Amino acid sequence: MKKYLADYAWLFSIAGIVIFLDQWTKQLVRTNLMHSEIYRPDLWITQYARIVNWSNTGAAFGLFQNMNIVFTVLSFIVSAAIIYYFPQVSWHDWTLRLALSLQLGGAIGNLIDRLTQGYVTDFISIGAFPVFNVADSSISVGVAVLVLGMWLHEQREKTQPEPIPASPEEPPKETQGE
Repeated sequence: MKKYLADYAWLFSIAGIVIFLDQWTKQLVRTNLMHSEIYRPDLWITQYARIVNWSNTGAAFGLFQNMNIVFTVLSFIVSAAIIYYFPQVSWHDWTLRLALSLQLGGAIGNLIDRLTQGYVTDFISIGAFPVFNVADSSISVGVAVLVLGMWLHEQREKTQPEPIPASPEEPPKETQGE
């Protein structure tokens, strides 16, 4: 029981921070900008990045529009799977633990919008890239951390020496003439 408490404290702490930041920033945007309104401060970065109040009924980055119910159901399934699987992840595998925590926070952050607004509020607009939010970023960073963790694990396995078998199948042959 104590292990589960420590596991879930880790998971829900990181996911909770993501959810808080996601919902707080979305509320700031919904409160201060009309739908489709763009905030462009008079700065050099405005040509590259701006804030816009945008509704998204699809997946991250505006893909698969008008499939809100599908992504609501998927968010519940993914969240439940992460919560179920998380205690089975070793404490030594910090990249997988971090990746799952970030993905859970992102999934729940967007799920809250889908359930309360009927759409997800996106607001970060960079160049010609689709508009996104903190939850989308958290999911994407979680995937990047997962890939990094897999690569690091592979590199560790390559650098570890081959274990010597406890009982070799064929004993070494003695050389004659010694």
